[in-house]
Amino acid sequence: MRNEKKRDIHQCTCDACRQHPRSSVVTQEHRALNRVLAGLDEKNRRRFVGILALQWGRGSVIRLHEISGLSRTTIRRGRDEIQHVGPRSEQGRLRKAGGGRKAVEKNSRSF
Repeated sequence: MRNEKKRDIHQCTCDACRQHPRSSVVTQEHRALNRVLAGLDEKNRRRFVGILALQWGRGSVIRLHEISGLSRTTIRRGRDEIQHVGPRSEQGRLRKAGGGRKAVEKNSRSF
């Protein structure tokens, strides 16, 4: 089992959600989208928002930035990943191999 931290659900900052925080159909759609995004890992979140950016067309990156809270570069990166399928060598990994801290045994000097 992985030690997973529950992600908070982002509050949309678009005009419709600020004016009608509970009753608007648009607000309910934005909240549903953010609930789905909260359950995804970083790679799938990026790709899911990238698919939406492709579907919504012009101006979608800024709109999705307001709705989801993801950075515009992350949304563009997800859109590009969906358009250009890369090599499958890192399949099953979220991040590239080799990152993080070195093992304690390698860091400590033997006396």
